[in-house]
Amino acid sequence: MSRQFKLGIVGLVHDHVWSLLSQFKTIEKVKMEAAADPNPPLLEKVKKIFGVNRLYTSFSEMLSKNDLDAILLCTENSRHADVVEAAAEKGIHIIMEKPMSANLEQAERIVRAVEKHKIKVVVNYPTTWSPAIQQAYKMVKNGEIGEVFHIRFRGAHAGPKEVGCSPYFYTWLYDRELNGAGALIDYCCYGVNLTLWFMGCMPKSVIGVTGTLARTYLEVEDNAMIIMNYKRAFSIAEACWSQVGPHPMHGPIINGVDGSLVVDEERKLRFYSVKTKGDYRSIRSEIIETPTPPKGWRNGPEYFIEHIEKDEEIGEPLNVRFNRNVQEILEVGLRSALEGRKINLPL
Repeated sequence: MSRQFKLGIVGLVHDHVWSLLSQFKTIEKVKMEAAADPNPPLLEKVKKIFGVNRLYTSFSEMLSKNDLDAILLCTENSRHADVVEAAAEKGIHIIMEKPMSANLEQAERIVRAVEKHKIKVVVNYPTTWSPAIQQAYKMVKNGEIGEVFHIRFRGAHAGPKEVGCSPYFYTWLYDRELNGAGALIDYCCYGVNLTLWFMGCMPKSVIGVTGTLARTYLEVEDNAMIIMNYKRAFSIAEACWSQVGPHPMHGPIINGVDGSLVVDEERKLRFYSVKTKGDYRSIRSEIIETPTPPKGWRNGPEYFIEHIEKDEEIGEPLNVRFNRNVQEILEVGLRSALEGRKINLPL
């Protein structure tokens, strides 16, 4: 009989928690043991939908009263580090929803706790599980578009409140301390995570731009851009909470010297290359078949449990060391926007 994993849920205020719990529910070896959140209506919801009966308003009480193997962490960004530190001391593995934290200092606390107590932590980015993005990554690493000189990713929607996020979610997204900023933290993090994954290293410098352009009732930015400069490339991570339209994700677009890869709004992967026939050259366009990801690479919970079970290291772009670097770029981007200048990173 395979091992059973007792899962605790800390935080129900990140709306992604419900889809993640649905993914955990499909894993037979996982038992949802307990949940902690200060909001009683959310505790009732997790009980009703997923049958979780051990309910707490304090995660510390939940940790003290339950013998858990793993935690799904979906609190406000600023509270991730506190939970990781407490759980790490008990040897409990953690999967948290992106981003890693609200600031770099908190991210470094997480890294220290993880490395001290040797637990496994996944920073879950939904983009990681896109078959088209996974295939694009393989093609880039195989050299099929040549040296990459440009990457662009845009995350955009009409705004958390406007698209129907719960008040439990958008209230803290609009809070600079709890979220870390506004749209920049929420959506630029995707582009930064993908850039570091595809490029394989940190940029030389960063330029950030932020503004509250359309949702003027906000005290945080509703639009942001981070430009990451490399020696022979640059990447743009865009964020918008005021774009009216059906598609929140645009890209990534990866341009190489020999071709381009575009993940379009239908999540299809398009490959553009130069076709030569005699003296005639034309641009060839084709849709690349994207196979279903293998077991363990279909979603975050599946990857997380498989890596605990097999005692395998958490890889990029999901591990804490990698996402500490993502957090640094986000923080430097915020500082660049505030100071109105390009900021060089240490070599």
